[in-house]
Amino acid sequence: MLFLLKKYVGALLMPLPLIILIAFIALFLLWFTRWQKTGKTILSLSWLTLLLLSLQPVADNLLLPVEGKYTQRYEPDAIHASAVKYIVVLGGGFTYNPKWAPSANLISNSLPRVTEGIRLYRLNPGAKMIFTGGKGVNSISSAEIAAMVAQSLGVPVADTIALKNPLDTEEEAAEVEKIIGQQPFILVTSANHMARSLKFFEQRGMHPIPGPANQLAVTTPLYNWEKYIPSPYYFSHTERAWYETLGSIWQAIKPSGTDKNEKSESRN
Repeated sequence: MLFLLKKYVGALLMPLPLIILIAFIALFLLWFTRWQKTGKTILSLSWLTLLLLSLQPVADNLLLPVEGKYTQRYEPDAIHASAVKYIVVLGGGFTYNPKWAPSANLISNSLPRVTEGIRLYRLNPGAKMIFTGGKGVNSISSAEIAAMVAQSLGVPVADTIALKNPLDTEEEAAEVEKIIGQQPFILVTSANHMARSLKFFEQRGMHPIPGPANQLAVTTPLYNWEKYIPSPYYFSHTERAWYETLGSIWQAIKPSGTDKNEKSESRN
């Protein structure tokens, strides 16, 4: 219940629903009240906000601080390569249609995470890939679909582990700890989600090595029309920046799901 409440509230607090709600209030003021000037001002500001947040320079400058230092891929050195036996790929957006190509079932951030995980798997012979994520309203879980995609791209079934019960990153960390304990592992998730994810694992005394994927904020040259014409693609970058900011605030104020006694018991 708490998970669903968190998702519904989080969805309503995203930029597009908020802007639409504010614009609706402005229309109400214009049509049904005498506050015409106030309604016009709110509606104009809503439109201007939507415009600005859809422009590449604005959206990516909001996202860059969230991606932080994880804008470059991870390349394992000799020490890490010999020590890492697990590559953990966190779940993301998905659906399940058995008639589709396997990779088509991984939506948005999920497919880049899985493909980066496979790249790192090939650089770490003998490693196992752990996929996480529940099934939501689908018949099978995000973890199972991600494992299916990895297997379709040549990863042996014996080298994939699907943890299909976790619903969020905090639960993913708890389930992964049951398998790998305190040994180092590569954690693969979106660059904008990495800092928050690391905290959940480190709170449990675990030792993740960041393997960022799905970098989004563009710092390479673009045509002017790509920068200054509003785009839903770049608006999605604004949404990611806002989503992770909300997530970080929630992570900072909510009690940790792991207390000292639980940590002590897990290490004994």
